[in-house]
Amino acid sequence: MDKKQLSERDICTQYITPALVRSGWDLATQVREEFSLTNGRILVRGKLHTRARNKRADYVLFYKPNLPIAVIEAKDNTHSLGDGMQQGLGYGELLQVPFIFSSNGDGFLFHNKIAMDGVIEREIGLDEFPLAETLWHWWAAHRGLSEAQQNLVKQDYYSDGSDKTPRYYQLLAIDKTMEAIAKGQNRILLVMATGTGKTFTAFQIIWRLWKSKTKRRILFLADRNILVDQTMTNDFKPFGSAMTKIQKRQADKSYEIYLSLYQAVTGTEEEQKIYKQFSRDFFDLIVIDECHRGSAADDSAWRQILDYFSSATQVGLTATPKETKEVSNIDYFGEPIYTYSLRQGIDDGFLAPYKVVRIDIDRDLVGWRPSVGQKDKYGNEIEDRIYNQRDFDKTIVLEPRTQLVAKKISDFLKQTNRFDKTIVFCENIDHAERMRQALVNENADLAADNSRYVMRITGDNEEGKAELDNFIFPESTYPVIATTSKLMTTGVDAQTCKLIVLDQRIQSMTEFKQIIGRGTRINEDYGKFYFTIIDFKKATELFADPEFDGDPVQIYEPDPGDSPVPPELPEGEEVSGGDYPEPEGGFEWQGGEDDGGDADDPPGVRRYVVANVAVRVVAERVQYYNPDGKLVAESLKDYTRKTLTQEFASLDDFLVRWSSADKKQAIVDELAQEGVFFEALADEVGKDCDPFDLLCHVAWDQPPLTRRERAERVKKRDYFTKYGDRARRVLEALLDKYADAGVGQIEETQVLTLAPLTEFGTPTEIVKIFGGKDAYQQAVRELTESLYSA
Repeated sequence: MDKKQLSERDICTQYITPALVRSGWDLATQVREEFSLTNGRILVRGKLHTRARNKRADYVLFYKPNLPIAVIEAKDNTHSLGDGMQQGLGYGELLQVPFIFSSNGDGFLFHNKIAMDGVIEREIGLDEFPLAETLWHWWAAHRGLSEAQQNLVKQDYYSDGSDKTPRYYQLLAIDKTMEAIAKGQNRILLVMATGTGKTFTAFQIIWRLWKSKTKRRILFLADRNILVDQTMTNDFKPFGSAMTKIQKRQADKSYEIYLSLYQAVTGTEEEQKIYKQFSRDFFDLIVIDECHRGSAADDSAWRQILDYFSSATQVGLTATPKETKEVSNIDYFGEPIYTYSLRQGIDDGFLAPYKVVRIDIDRDLVGWRPSVGQKDKYGNEIEDRIYNQRDFDKTIVLEPRTQLVAKKISDFLKQTNRFDKTIVFCENIDHAERMRQALVNENADLAADNSRYVMRITGDNEEGKAELDNFIFPESTYPVIATTSKLMTTGVDAQTCKLIVLDQRIQSMTEFKQIIGRGTRINEDYGKFYFTIIDFKKATELFADPEFDGDPVQIYEPDPGDSPVPPELPEGEEVSGGDYPEPEGGFEWQGGEDDGGDADDPPGVRRYVVANVAVRVVAERVQYYNPDGKLVAESLKDYTRKTLTQEFASLDDFLVRWSSADKKQAIVDELAQEGVFFEALADEVGKDCDPFDLLCHVAWDQPPLTRRERAERVKKRDYFTKYGDRARRVLEALLDKYADAGVGQIEETQVLTLAPLTEFGTPTEIVKIFGGKDAYQQAVRELTESLYSA
């Protein structure tokens, strides 16, 4: 067969893969075809979502499993040898590999980023593909790795036998850490957004160092009991009997892998400093989870531990690089050796995007002042001054405000799904309890059916903490709504959490990112693709901070009385976010003694409780973040219009592309990948309209026709006169199919297996009516052209 007739896949199978085999590459362990690098960003409009096209390399070559070294991008033989190079270079940058190849089956264009002779790109024959050992030797020499260092860098990953490869950014974080340690670096910082698998990454680093015997005794530190327990039962499970948890202030020195809550090994009194029961050189490696939370402050308990074991290699993990700098983690650990941000995670489709509903309450904006001598509900005279958002639920409680917030939350759930997992972040434990009561009253029917529908989960409440696992497990229906203050800000892997409510004044970028991280995990099995934040205290103005790196897809501020569920707005309206600077010196969380739970107010703080004050919503707004990072209120039609005008210069340009396409459905599918929601457009414009009409109407104001109207126009033109009677009846049946189901169905030969076309015979017999397959396909092409002719 003529090579130019072969598909891209055929070129891979018949030319590229054999070339790799001839060069000694092992197809089972070193060659991965159609290797997915990203999942494709989740695009959200209204209640609809779709995924953009993912990034997928034709080949990724591995020196060893999980050690990528090269990328090959293939094209069919109608392309030149180097047509795939730019695409391949993009994948290479993502994987940070130096060797990129492009091929059309005639040979390879070889791009060598580290070429010693200055010739970066050269053509090589199919029989000249480099050996795996050759590429590794070049790369190891470029990185200055000795034989001993190479042995550590090449140490096997843990495998559960499933042949599952870590995500590309996890590979980079793990491999860069191994190389840094191999080269003698003892202070290492990794920055990875919440929900991107920091604990799994830490496990693979520890496993490889432990198995290589480079590090024999290892300490993993966290500041939440649930973090330690989840880690032991999930990611760290393969360590088995070599692993222990330090608890009850006992230091058993017979294990190799130690996990500990930092509060369990230190304290204010000398006898509480259990870590001193170990010698200073006992641990070879210490991994500190969420190391931004005060671990680098000179006087922090964590820092005492790190200083004591100063001879150990120390690896810090954090999701929040800004505050890391503010409290001088950079000074302690040095610059991060790898960063994977919230924005990257959302763009790659590994993290869920989110919408924001902003609700302003009048008393929050203008404040409240008691009348002279006014007493609260307990008879305490209220200090005469203006109370504002800084005071509410801290020094003064406006009970109607709590009830209004609970109502708005409940209204949202009633209009979406009352069993969507929800976390409500409150100012303190007292506020969390009052919010629980208000939500129970707003949802009396469901709370009566099951008392766990709303639960307070705070550090001081054993009943609530006992329900934390049930809140986290997707299979558990209850609790549905959790009220909290600090306990659930970090480490709670709530994959199905779809609603996060902020009724807490947040001025720390770190805490803000941690809270958002409670919702960024995706769980497709349970329909979790995106989540919503309802913000009552302007916390989301932190989006305007230049340090924030993961913009929302939509922000909504309803008017009083409006539904809290974001609608589609009619036209674009640009808005600007406010400036909400982080406090000087950053934010350091101060938790309770046990597991970093919720701290209530210091003793002696008086909190007034006022029941008889009017409170109302004054503003609620929706916006999307556009590609330029600006907040714009944008409807589905506006978004579609922008997408089309970016793709096509004019209506004529679109019509030329449409008419020249062999299959119209291919254009529809391509635009769907770009985030055009045809079903939603059909709901607005007309369910019986062709995608062609939907696009022309929305983007260029052309009057839409239904599919039935288009089919009737073709029949009136006597289009069928050049065909015999049986062929004419087949084409009329295809027109009817088009009117019912659209152009995509009649472009595929499978339509011939459906009634009423089966009345004309088998697909082979129907094709013969037209004189063969080519003639039948030409007739269908002419039919579709007639459907869309002016």
